[in-house]
Amino acid sequence: MANTASAKQRIRNSARKAVYNRLHRSRARTAIKKTRAAILAKDWATAQEELKKAISYLDRAAGKGVIHKNNAARRKSRLMKLLNKALAARKQ
Repeated sequence: MANTASAKQRIRNSARKAVYNRLHRSRARTAIKKTRAAILAKDWATAQEELKKAISYLDRAAGKGVIHKNNAARRKSRLMKLLNKALAARKQ
């Protein structure tokens, strides 16, 4: 248990920031899952819309410091690579 006033304040701040971080991380993860699901379902229009949302949420989370910018870049790259591979296989 915290003894000093500053330690108690840090606990309050950490709890508030944890909620904030969870919100942004959860939005990004959900968008990624929806994108992957649309790609697996071969629903290309939905997949492209969900990819745009996922990129937006990942950029937002990285901009706010919730995730590292390289982590966001890696996830975006993998999603785009997956979609492009699926689209290329569809055309063949």
